Amino acid sequence: MSALFVHVIERDVLAYRRMWLIFLTGFAEPLLYLLSIGVGVGALVGTVHVGGQNVDYEVFVAPALLAAAAMNGSVFDTTFNFFFKFKYARSFDAMLATPLRTTDVALGELSWALLRGSIYAAAFLVTMALLGLVPSAWGILCLPAAMLIGFAFAGAGMAATTWMRSFVHFDYVNLAIITLFLFSATFFPVSRYPTGIQWLIEITPLYQGVALERALSLGDLDWTLVPRAAYLATMGVVGVRVAGRRLRLLLQP
Repeated sequence: MSALFVHVIERDVLAYRRMWLIFLTGFAEPLLYLLSIGVGVGALVGTVHVGGQNVDYEVFVAPALLAAAAMNGSVFDTTFNFFFKFKYARSFDAMLATPLRTTDVALGELSWALLRGSIYAAAFLVTMALLGLVPSAWGILCLPAAMLIGFAFAGAGMAATTWMRSFVHFDYVNLAIITLFLFSATFFPVSRYPTGIQWLIEITPLYQGVALERALSLGDLDWTLVPRAAYLATMGVVGVRVAGRRLRLLLQP
């Protein structure tokens, strides 16, 4: 595989040197959710039964917010920003005038989104640790798990964006992200939902990430984590392959 995609990452890093305030906003949102809902509401809720144990509400919510932060950090770079470069700035046309191939562009943009999401996830995980919200030593694996979540959503987001024709279509992206955020056992155990809804939630991608992060944070490891990780990895691989092929059709007809 060509290593030329590294130059795409370099280009994005240089571009954000003048937009560092935008980059920093990604740290604020999950932290505010954690302090307001996790810590604030947690004082009213008390404990939640999960993984065969009772844990404080903020300990229950924090890993789910970490998963959501990884999703958001990757999705918005591979949808809104990717679409602007593709449709309006024509950045990819300029890149393809060099030895870069469409696969290099797709891998480079996905890698940058993954790097950005990983930085947000790492900062959030450190905050969780400082607040005493990571009760298990297995919590150190929450960072690679967040990177896997970011990879899955970055690939899917990029692939979906290649079919979009205007910014109006991003209303559907927002709808999907908000729905996943609210209905992936983020704030309530999945057992609180009706049985039919439970089955629907358990096949959604963010739920796989939430369950993975929560299990690692609490040290509640079992075999079900393997298919969850495989689900996310497959989602990312398929997404980047589809995006590469679509870019080839659209930019090199």
